[in-house]
Amino acid sequence: MHFPSMTALRALDAVARLGSVSAAATELNLTRSAVSHRIATLEERLGFALTERTGRGIRLTYRGERYARDVRRILAEVQLAGSSFDEQQVSGPLCVSCNPGFATYWLCQHLGDFLAQYPKVQLHVVTPRVPQDTSASDADLFIAYGSGDWPNQTVEQLVALHFFPVCSPRLIHSRGGLQQPADLAHYTLLHMNDFADWRLWLGAVGASAIDHRSGVLFADAPCTIAACIAAQGVAIGDNLLSGDALARGLLVRPFDITIQSSRGYFLVTDPVKAERAVVKAFSQWLKARVAATTQSASDLSRPPLAIPPEAELTR
Repeated sequence: MHFPSMTALRALDAVARLGSVSAAATELNLTRSAVSHRIATLEERLGFALTERTGRGIRLTYRGERYARDVRRILAEVQLAGSSFDEQQVSGPLCVSCNPGFATYWLCQHLGDFLAQYPKVQLHVVTPRVPQDTSASDADLFIAYGSGDWPNQTVEQLVALHFFPVCSPRLIHSRGGLQQPADLAHYTLLHMNDFADWRLWLGAVGASAIDHRSGVLFADAPCTIAACIAAQGVAIGDNLLSGDALARGLLVRPFDITIQSSRGYFLVTDPVKAERAVVKAFSQWLKARVAATTQSASDLSRPPLAIPPEAELTR
């Protein structure tokens, strides 16, 4: 039996996570044609199509999405198992800066796993008010939201984001259900930082007649999601911050239509600080853990609609 090559699996994983061959090529330091060739070779070996062409490029097929999800989990397990860090050598203080949404709905739920592996690390988590801020001089690394443009820093994308409406199941039951996007006109819209996310989603589904600026504007993700869970309205969630609440049934997705953001969460480090053993250990753990626990486009029931890079969504 011939097993697929690791290079081909990594190419598929990168395309699934990042949403395009170009982005995957950049991450893997390959040409676009090399990435496409590796996926084509993988398709030939598997005997079924992993991708299909669209007007804007390619997207994964249904079977490709399911296969990519399994590949992502396997690669994450391999990365964790292959860690070269001796827990006895990884010690001392580590300051991690990330915005409140990531800290509340992902990092705080997974820190125990890192500390169990590296019990001698004294972890300090700080939360800047600006999602893309990497100016804190005392931080050893940053988990920042943006398009990846941080000059003179080492930058790696953690996850590509996909946006979709979420709400409490209690809210749907009390109002008779959300059958189509136009029904949102009768619900309170909950906004995170600005009105861009709802404007883009409503525009993508042909519901621009709904006033995207109506409803309640919150300063950050924790307040928005808390209000949403409390059945105060409908918010725009994503495949990172909403995952736990969706899995626990606290939130549901009334529609399966998503929009794909050109932005996402990135691991940003100073090149000098990046050489510290504790920073390397945390970075490797973070990338593997995010890959193993976060929904990607392959977990969404309908292919995401792309949105323009200039559309700023602040999480």
